[in-house]
Amino acid sequence: MTLSGVAWAIYTLLGRGSKQPILDTSANFLRTIPFVVVLILFTVHDAQLTNWGIIYSILSGAVTSAVGYAIWYLVLKDLTVTQAAVLQLLVPILAALGGVLFVSEMISMRLVTSSLLVLGGILMVIIGRRFLVRH
Repeated sequence: MTLSGVAWAIYTLLGRGSKQPILDTSANFLRTIPFVVVLILFTVHDAQLTNWGIIYSILSGAVTSAVGYAIWYLVLKDLTVTQAAVLQLLVPILAALGGVLFVSEMISMRLVTSSLLVLGGILMVIIGRRFLVRH
């Protein structure tokens, strides 16, 4: 997860200067194809593939993710680095709430605790920024 967070931060910082977010996102996704092919070659013998599984994985992995990344690149130019970081921290909470609302995931103590910790961290950033501006 740490590596993923660092990679997303680098992707975001590089994306701040994007003049063509949709084209840049498309190019980024195309560059992943060799890695996907290698992964498939190493895992296809253990896979249990179905037509619907393949369709859903393409839709969720390529189509919706690409749309999400393109939207992120489009709005990124209007956000400060701090605003972008705070929004990124909200994503797991929003995803978890989506799971609760749309697929009947359970609200567990772990979900509540982790959400409160993330929201507390965001609050510290907001309060800390206001404190620094005043002093």
